[in-house]
Amino acid sequence: MKMSKFFAWLAIAVGVTYFFVPLLGTFEFSLRMRRGEYSLDAYGSVFSDIQFQQTFGFSILMALFTIAFGMLLVVPTAYWVRLRLPQMRPFVEFVTLMPLVIPAIVIVFGYLRLYNSSSYIPFTGSVLGTNILLVMSYITLSLPYMYRSVDTAMRTIDVRTLTEAAEILGAKWPTILFKCIFPNVMSGVLSGAFITFAIVIGEFTMAALLNRPAFGPYLQLVGANKAYEPSALAIIAFAITWLSMGLIQLVSRFGKLTQSRP
Repeated sequence: MKMSKFFAWLAIAVGVTYFFVPLLGTFEFSLRMRRGEYSLDAYGSVFSDIQFQQTFGFSILMALFTIAFGMLLVVPTAYWVRLRLPQMRPFVEFVTLMPLVIPAIVIVFGYLRLYNSSSYIPFTGSVLGTNILLVMSYITLSLPYMYRSVDTAMRTIDVRTLTEAAEILGAKWPTILFKCIFPNVMSGVLSGAFITFAIVIGEFTMAALLNRPAFGPYLQLVGANKAYEPSALAIIAFAITWLSMGLIQLVSRFGKLTQSRP
Protein backbone atom coordinates (compact mmCIF):
# COMPACT_ATOMS: atom_id res chain seq x y z
CA MET A 1 0.00 0.00 0.00
CA LYS A 2 2.83 2.39 0.85
CA MET A 3 4.56 1.69 -2.44
CA SER A 4 1.32 2.21 -4.38
CA LYS A 5 0.79 5.55 -2.62
CA PHE A 6 4.38 6.52 -3.36
CA PHE A 7 3.98 5.82 -7.09
CA ALA A 8 0.62 7.57 -7.14
CA TRP A 9 2.13 10.72 -5.64
CA LEU A 10 5.12 10.37 -7.96
CA ALA A 11 2.81 10.29 -10.97
CA ILE A 12 0.98 13.37 -9.68
CA ALA A 13 4.28 15.19 -9.13
CA VAL A 14 5.48 14.33 -12.65
CA GLY A 15 2.17 15.48 -14.13
CA VAL A 16 2.19 18.75 -12.20
CA THR A 17 5.81 19.39 -13.21
CA TYR A 18 5.11 18.61 -16.86
CA PHE A 19 2.03 20.83 -17.12
CA PHE A 20 2.54 23.66 -14.67
CA VAL A 21 6.28 24.43 -14.83
CA PRO A 22 6.05 25.60 -18.49
CA LEU A 23 2.92 27.53 -17.58
CA LEU A 24 4.68 29.28 -14.70
CA GLY A 25 7.62 30.02 -16.99
CA THR A 26 5.25 31.56 -19.56
CA PHE A 27 3.53 33.64 -16.89
CA GLU A 28 6.85 34.83 -15.48
CA PHE A 29 8.06 35.82 -18.95
CA SER A 30 4.82 37.74 -19.63
CA LEU A 31 5.63 39.97 -16.61
CA ARG A 32 9.07 41.04 -17.93
CA MET A 33 7.95 43.61 -20.50
CA ARG A 34 9.27 46.43 -18.32
CA ARG A 35 13.04 46.15 -18.10
CA GLY A 36 14.39 45.26 -14.68
CA GLU A 37 11.08 44.67 -12.88
CA TYR A 38 7.86 42.71 -13.05
CA SER A 39 4.76 44.43 -14.40
CA LEU A 40 1.43 43.78 -16.08
CA ASP A 41 2.32 45.95 -19.08
CA ALA A 42 1.93 43.04 -21.51
CA TYR A 43 -1.60 42.37 -20.26
CA GLY A 44 -2.44 46.07 -20.43
CA SER A 45 -1.13 46.18 -24.00
CA VAL A 46 -3.25 43.15 -24.94
CA PHE A 47 -6.48 44.42 -23.38
CA SER A 48 -6.06 47.90 -24.87
CA ASP A 49 -5.49 46.51 -28.37
CA ILE A 50 -8.61 47.23 -30.44
CA GLN A 51 -7.90 44.16 -32.55
CA PHE A 52 -7.95 41.99 -29.43
CA GLN A 53 -11.32 43.40 -28.44
CA GLN A 54 -12.77 42.89 -31.92
CA THR A 55 -11.48 39.35 -32.42
CA PHE A 56 -12.35 38.20 -28.92
CA GLY A 57 -15.84 39.69 -29.22
CA PHE A 58 -16.30 38.03 -32.61
CA SER A 59 -15.24 34.64 -31.25
CA ILE A 60 -17.58 34.97 -28.26
CA LEU A 61 -20.46 35.78 -30.64
CA MET A 62 -19.61 32.79 -32.84
CA ALA A 63 -19.39 30.58 -29.74
CA LEU A 64 -22.86 31.65 -28.59
CA PHE A 65 -24.37 30.93 -32.00
CA THR A 66 -22.55 27.60 -32.14
CA ILE A 67 -23.85 26.59 -28.70
CA ALA A 68 -27.43 27.65 -29.48
CA PHE A 69 -27.76 25.99 -32.88
CA GLY A 70 -25.64 23.00 -31.89
CA MET A 71 -27.84 22.18 -28.93
CA LEU A 72 -30.99 22.65 -31.04
CA LEU A 73 -29.51 20.00 -33.33
CA VAL A 74 -28.05 17.61 -30.74
CA VAL A 75 -30.75 17.47 -28.05
CA PRO A 76 -33.68 16.58 -30.36
CA THR A 77 -31.48 14.07 -32.20
CA ALA A 78 -30.31 12.33 -29.01
CA TYR A 79 -33.88 12.36 -27.67
CA TRP A 80 -35.41 10.90 -30.83
CA VAL A 81 -32.73 8.22 -31.16
CA ARG A 82 -33.20 7.15 -27.54
CA LEU A 83 -37.01 7.18 -27.76
CA ARG A 84 -37.87 5.93 -31.27
CA LEU A 85 -34.72 4.74 -33.05
CA PRO A 86 -32.46 2.88 -30.60
CA GLN A 87 -31.19 0.69 -33.45
CA MET A 88 -29.71 3.81 -35.07
CA ARG A 89 -27.65 4.70 -32.02
CA PRO A 90 -24.38 3.03 -33.19
CA PHE A 91 -24.63 4.84 -36.51
CA VAL A 92 -25.32 8.22 -34.88
CA GLU A 93 -22.42 7.72 -32.46
CA PHE A 94 -20.14 6.84 -35.37
CA VAL A 95 -21.17 9.99 -37.27
CA THR A 96 -20.67 12.23 -34.24
CA LEU A 97 -17.17 10.80 -33.71
CA MET A 98 -16.05 11.52 -37.28
CA PRO A 99 -14.76 15.07 -36.54
CA LEU A 100 -12.24 13.49 -34.14
CA VAL A 101 -10.61 11.43 -36.89
CA ILE A 102 -10.98 13.88 -39.79
CA PRO A 103 -8.57 16.85 -39.50
CA ALA A 104 -10.16 20.28 -39.29
CA ILE A 105 -8.24 21.42 -42.36
CA VAL A 106 -9.86 18.65 -44.42
CA ILE A 107 -13.33 19.63 -43.20
CA VAL A 108 -12.89 23.32 -43.98
CA PHE A 109 -11.40 22.61 -47.43
CA GLY A 110 -14.45 20.45 -48.13
CA TYR A 111 -16.71 23.34 -47.10
CA LEU A 112 -14.77 25.75 -49.32
CA ARG A 113 -15.07 23.33 -52.23
CA LEU A 114 -18.81 22.86 -51.80
CA TYR A 115 -19.90 26.34 -50.73
CA ASN A 116 -17.59 28.73 -52.60
CA SER A 117 -18.94 31.76 -54.45
CA SER A 118 -19.23 29.84 -57.75
CA SER A 119 -21.24 26.91 -56.32
CA TYR A 120 -25.01 26.46 -56.08
CA ILE A 121 -24.96 27.44 -52.37
CA PRO A 122 -22.47 30.36 -52.31
CA PHE A 123 -21.94 30.78 -48.57
CA THR A 124 -18.53 32.39 -49.07
CA GLY A 125 -20.00 35.00 -51.42
CA SER A 126 -20.93 37.28 -48.51
CA VAL A 127 -19.78 38.10 -44.99
CA LEU A 128 -23.01 36.79 -43.47
CA GLY A 129 -22.79 33.56 -45.45
CA THR A 130 -19.16 33.04 -44.43
CA ASN A 131 -20.07 33.58 -40.78
CA ILE A 132 -22.89 31.03 -41.11
CA LEU A 133 -20.43 28.58 -42.67
CA LEU A 134 -17.99 29.22 -39.80
CA VAL A 135 -20.71 28.47 -37.23
CA MET A 136 -21.55 25.26 -39.11
CA SER A 137 -17.85 24.36 -39.04
CA TYR A 138 -17.67 24.94 -35.30
CA ILE A 139 -20.79 22.83 -34.74
CA THR A 140 -19.16 20.00 -36.68
CA LEU A 141 -15.92 20.36 -34.72
CA SER A 142 -17.67 20.32 -31.32
CA LEU A 143 -20.24 17.66 -32.22
CA PRO A 144 -18.46 14.74 -30.44
CA TYR A 145 -18.36 16.60 -27.14
CA MET A 146 -21.83 18.11 -27.39
CA TYR A 147 -23.49 14.82 -28.29
CA ARG A 148 -21.63 12.85 -25.59
CA SER A 149 -22.55 15.37 -22.89
CA VAL A 150 -26.24 15.40 -23.81
CA ASP A 151 -26.46 11.64 -24.33
CA THR A 152 -24.84 10.97 -20.95
CA ALA A 153 -27.31 13.32 -19.24
CA MET A 154 -30.21 11.69 -21.08
CA ARG A 155 -29.24 8.26 -19.75
CA THR A 156 -30.02 9.42 -16.22
CA ILE A 157 -33.71 10.12 -16.98
CA ASP A 158 -36.58 7.92 -18.10
CA VAL A 159 -37.25 9.51 -21.47
CA ARG A 160 -40.13 7.21 -22.40
CA THR A 161 -42.01 7.73 -19.12
CA LEU A 162 -41.61 11.51 -19.31
CA THR A 163 -42.84 11.53 -22.89
CA GLU A 164 -45.85 9.30 -22.20
CA ALA A 165 -46.83 11.35 -19.14
CA ALA A 166 -46.61 14.60 -21.14
CA GLU A 167 -48.66 13.11 -24.00
CA ILE A 168 -51.35 11.95 -21.58
CA LEU A 169 -51.58 15.52 -20.29
CA GLY A 170 -52.02 16.76 -23.86
CA ALA A 171 -48.57 18.21 -24.49
CA LYS A 172 -47.35 18.57 -28.06
CA TRP A 173 -43.83 17.69 -29.25
CA PRO A 174 -42.37 21.21 -28.86
CA THR A 175 -43.73 21.39 -25.31
CA ILE A 176 -42.36 17.95 -24.46
CA LEU A 177 -38.95 18.82 -25.84
CA PHE A 178 -38.50 22.27 -24.33
CA LYS A 179 -40.40 21.89 -21.04
CA CYS A 180 -39.75 18.23 -20.17
CA ILE A 181 -36.54 17.08 -21.86
CA PHE A 182 -34.36 20.21 -21.92
CA PRO A 183 -34.72 21.01 -18.18
CA ASN A 184 -33.86 17.41 -17.23
CA VAL A 185 -30.69 17.31 -19.36
CA MET A 186 -29.57 20.86 -18.54
CA SER A 187 -26.39 19.66 -16.82
CA GLY A 188 -25.33 17.88 -20.03
CA VAL A 189 -26.37 20.87 -22.15
CA LEU A 190 -24.27 23.26 -20.05
CA SER A 191 -21.28 20.89 -19.99
CA GLY A 192 -21.38 20.66 -23.78
CA ALA A 193 -21.79 24.43 -23.99
CA PHE A 194 -18.68 25.16 -21.91
CA ILE A 195 -16.59 22.66 -23.89
CA THR A 196 -17.84 24.20 -27.13
CA PHE A 197 -17.00 27.69 -25.88
CA ALA A 198 -13.43 26.65 -25.06
CA ILE A 199 -13.04 25.01 -28.49
CA VAL A 200 -14.37 28.00 -30.44
CA ILE A 201 -12.27 30.57 -28.56
CA GLY A 202 -8.99 28.80 -29.36
CA GLU A 203 -9.80 27.41 -32.84
CA PHE A 204 -7.44 28.58 -35.59
CA THR A 205 -7.68 26.49 -38.77
CA MET A 206 -11.28 27.08 -39.80
CA ALA A 207 -11.35 30.79 -38.95
CA ALA A 208 -8.03 31.41 -40.73
CA LEU A 209 -8.95 29.55 -43.93
CA LEU A 210 -12.37 31.22 -44.03
CA ASN A 211 -10.63 34.58 -43.45
CA ARG A 212 -12.71 35.58 -40.44
CA PRO A 213 -11.49 37.95 -37.68
CA ALA A 214 -11.50 35.37 -34.88
CA PHE A 215 -9.39 35.10 -31.74
CA GLY A 216 -7.37 32.08 -32.92
CA PRO A 217 -5.81 33.80 -35.97
CA TYR A 218 -5.18 36.88 -33.80
CA LEU A 219 -3.16 34.74 -31.38
CA GLN A 220 -1.03 33.48 -34.27
CA LEU A 221 -0.56 37.00 -35.65
CA VAL A 222 0.57 38.43 -32.32
CA GLY A 223 2.85 35.45 -31.72
CA ALA A 224 4.63 36.07 -35.00
CA ASN A 225 5.22 39.81 -34.45
CA LYS A 226 5.59 40.52 -30.72
CA ALA A 227 7.58 39.16 -27.78
CA TYR A 228 5.76 39.51 -24.46
CA GLU A 229 2.13 39.86 -25.59
CA PRO A 230 1.95 36.26 -26.92
CA SER A 231 2.83 34.95 -23.44
CA ALA A 232 0.10 37.11 -21.91
CA LEU A 233 -2.39 35.88 -24.51
CA ALA A 234 -1.38 32.27 -23.82
CA ILE A 235 -2.12 32.77 -20.11
CA ILE A 236 -5.46 34.44 -20.93
CA ALA A 237 -6.47 31.61 -23.26
CA PHE A 238 -5.40 29.05 -20.68
CA ALA A 239 -7.45 30.83 -17.99
CA ILE A 240 -10.52 30.83 -20.26
CA THR A 241 -10.15 27.10 -20.89
CA TRP A 242 -9.71 26.27 -17.21
CA LEU A 243 -12.64 28.49 -16.29
CA SER A 244 -14.78 26.52 -18.73
CA MET A 245 -13.55 23.23 -17.25
CA GLY A 246 -14.25 24.48 -13.73
CA LEU A 247 -17.78 25.50 -14.70
CA ILE A 248 -18.33 22.03 -16.16
CA GLN A 249 -17.34 20.47 -12.83
CA LEU A 250 -19.60 22.89 -10.98
CA VAL A 251 -22.54 22.14 -13.24
CA SER A 252 -21.94 18.37 -12.94
CA ARG A 253 -21.90 18.54 -9.13
CA PHE A 254 -25.02 20.70 -9.09
CA GLY A 255 -26.76 18.23 -11.40
CA LYS A 256 -25.87 15.31 -9.12
CA LEU A 257 -27.10 17.18 -6.04
CA THR A 258 -30.36 18.03 -7.79
CA GLN A 259 -30.92 14.42 -8.87
CA SER A 260 -30.16 13.10 -5.35
CA ARG A 261 -32.88 15.20 -3.78
CA PRO A 262 -36.19 13.38 -3.22
